Amino acid sequence: MLYWLLKYIILGPALKLIFRPQVEGREHVPDSGPAILASNHLSFSDSIFMPLMVKRKVTFVAKAEYFTGKGIKGWLIKQFFVGTGTIPVDRSGGRAAQAALDTQLRVLRGGNLAGIYPEGTRSPDGRLYRGKTGVARLALESGAPVIPVVMLNADEIQPPGALIPKIKRVKIRFGAPLDFSRYAGMSGDRFVERAVTDEIMYDLMELSGREYVDMYAQKAKAQAVVPAQAEPRESVAA
Repeated sequence: MLYWLLKYIILGPALKLIFRPQVEGREHVPDSGPAILASNHLSFSDSIFMPLMVKRKVTFVAKAEYFTGKGIKGWLIKQFFVGTGTIPVDRSGGRAAQAALDTQLRVLRGGNLAGIYPEGTRSPDGRLYRGKTGVARLALESGAPVIPVVMLNADEIQPPGALIPKIKRVKIRFGAPLDFSRYAGMSGDRFVERAVTDEIMYDLMELSGREYVDMYAQKAKAQAVVPAQAEPRESVAA
């Protein structure tokens, strides 16, 4: 109930008025039945604007820590994720990825829309990074079509680390559904899963016009930390 109140009464109308979303290809999202919305990930606001532009509910998963925070801040974060239809998943231990996959499979088998960010984390610099194969396993095990979605300028509106978004028109593009029924029964084959994932990422690259980097975004973030730590020491030595 909170999801629909936020979307259509409390938050949604105001966001549409302020950010005037420009959406292309929304007709590719089916009116019924399961589908996977696979999106690039530029900003925290992706999880707000993309579902807002779809008539049906889009379900994401997020780490359980977002739902257990302390104080007013923790309560507000929890209410946000609950209100946006996000399902908490325990990501501790070795079965974290499987827990997220199982949760999304239940969503799809119920005939609903599942949202996923194949890169696994936000892009550190706006480029598109190598996709993780969880999206392929989800598609192959559910049989649901994959609808590529690109956030075209979310990193300009709310860059990583920015608390207050800039007032700028949001631009979103939905691509034609991808059908992977030719790989039916081949979930678990790592070569097939990589091929499916790469096909999805290629579509995201074509739709977004963003540069593709054949590296996981998490690794790129880790590498970026090293120069940032080393620079002050070099300056002192000089």
